Amino acid sequence: MGLFDKIKEKAFNEFIDIIEWLDDTQDTMIWRFPRYQNEIKNGAQLIVRESQVAILVDQGKFADVYQPGRYELTTANMPILTTLRGWKYGFNSPFKVEVYFVNTKQFLNLKWGTKNPIMLRDPEFGPIRMRAYGTYCFRISSDPTKFIKNVAGTDGNFTTEGIQEQLRNFIITKFTDHLGESKIAALDIASNLNEFSAALQSSLNADFDDLGIEITKFLVENVSLPEEVEKALDKRTSMGIVGDMGKYTQFQFADALRAGAENPGGGSPAGDAMGMGMGFAMAGQMAQQMMNQQGNGSANQQSGAVPPPIPQQKVY
Repeated sequence: MGLFDKIKEKAFNEFIDIIEWLDDTQDTMIWRFPRYQNEIKNGAQLIVRESQVAILVDQGKFADVYQPGRYELTTANMPILTTLRGWKYGFNSPFKVEVYFVNTKQFLNLKWGTKNPIMLRDPEFGPIRMRAYGTYCFRISSDPTKFIKNVAGTDGNFTTEGIQEQLRNFIITKFTDHLGESKIAALDIASNLNEFSAALQSSLNADFDDLGIEITKFLVENVSLPEEVEKALDKRTSMGIVGDMGKYTQFQFADALRAGAENPGGGSPAGDAMGMGMGFAMAGQMAQQMMNQQGNGSANQQSGAVPPPIPQQKVY
């Protein structure tokens, strides 16, 4: 860049006296206003929009904080900076200061999930492995200087990408600990998701307060078991639905006989074999029932009263 270009850029920037930020992104959390050598003119207009906070930083120290509104940067509107600089009778224009805009809106629909299964001791199944995933929303807390100091630092364009991984690790650790302490059975988690999510959100906010972050919504969408356990549960559920296995077998046998009568000679070998197997099972059950009935009849005869003797004819 030549000497003429530098003079042109400096002159152009000195004429800019409106400081504002029009956010056209969805993930920017901190944005530093670009200014040639950070020079601000006396009487410059600072515009802070809703869902924004502006912070002046003087020589690495936080100065004045501005809520949404329009401000004229003079000694009257910069009390902290005026004190730091020792301006008693005004100041020379321009002055050097950094202007940071903090995005205070909610950042929505961020994902979290367990990378590996969590080992837990379930009160019903014993030791099991579980996976979980969900979403959460957060925003910068009411004291934005805490977030800049502890997280963003001097980054002039800090986005959610720079903190998502760390937040996810916090969430998974807290989720694992909370789930283990809750002693909720795996089959009962679905009926307690709202209460579990609310309790976990409150616990997370206690930890995230040091980072200057507030969790506004936390959702546990699903907690899943390993595939083998899910298959075993499906079998157990099927057996519960079937109920009386004897009546179910009789129903299957009667249904097979009706199907065979409707389609004589048209069955497949596999179907015939299955029908024969069911027939043998049914025949065995019927034989067992007959034997039980005969046994009961014999027992009744043995335990019954002795018949009277045959009457004798009288001889004259």
